Amino acid sequence: MSIKRRRAKTTGAVRGNARDLAEEIGGPLVRRHSTAVVLFHHAVAERLGLGPTDHKSLDLLREAGAMTSSKLAAITGLTSGAITGVVTRLERAGYLRRQPDPQDGRQQILSPALERVRDIQDVFNPIRKDVAALLEGFDTHQLTAIAEFLARSTDFAYRHTALLRAHARAGGLHEQRTPSTLKRRK
Repeated sequence: MSIKRRRAKTTGAVRGNARDLAEEIGGPLVRRHSTAVVLFHHAVAERLGLGPTDHKSLDLLREAGAMTSSKLAAITGLTSGAITGVVTRLERAGYLRRQPDPQDGRQQILSPALERVRDIQDVFNPIRKDVAALLEGFDTHQLTAIAEFLARSTDFAYRHTALLRAHARAGGLHEQRTPSTLKRRK
């Protein structure tokens, strides 16, 4: 469906009832938004000379602050070997600093290199300006609703990420779904 047709459909849903609007938001609009955000962050990572996992790991460090690589691995769900690669690439690119953990010499504290934050901000400035201009068209009540939706849906995403990982660790995610297994379930 073209963007114009999708927007027209969405605009129509805005004029429709609350149930139709909620279904549109909770289904195709959130999915479309999520896909656009993932693709945008892939492009940002490319622009910064990073891989997508490296970029989002750096973003987690920027948001949460300094932490050990084992904590970063736990948050991202990456193995210790994969995190070692992420940390090495981020450090080589100048986006990350490592320092010995004063309480455990075997560990290292990871922190973003503040002098490189400006490079990241420069990449995000155009979209920040577009979002700021978009938000100027909303009143305080609408902005409060948008902020609440974003905060709560982000919490849901983190919670469901943890649930999916727990399910995978329990062996549920890797079950193959073939026509014969689907028939047995019925």
